[in-house]
Amino acid sequence: MADTIANRIARDPQGRITAATAIGMNALKPIMHFQVSMLRMWADTIERFAGNYEKGLEETATAVEEQSGKERAAQ
Repeated sequence: MADTIANRIARDPQGRITAATAIGMNALKPIMHFQVSMLRMWADTIERFAGNYEKGLEETATAVEEQSGKERAAQ
């Protein structure tokens, strides 16, 4: 049985290349899924940081406006 498989592989180099490519792609699939999940997590973190940054800017702008309003009222 193993001899017939070995003979077939030796006779058919294109099949050998196809089999090696399929094995490589199957090995690569979980790695790619992991990388995609890491990129999604990274993007979510950046979006959360951007939201917090905007919120901080709005709070700072509001505080500055209130402070300048108080200074104008005091004059």
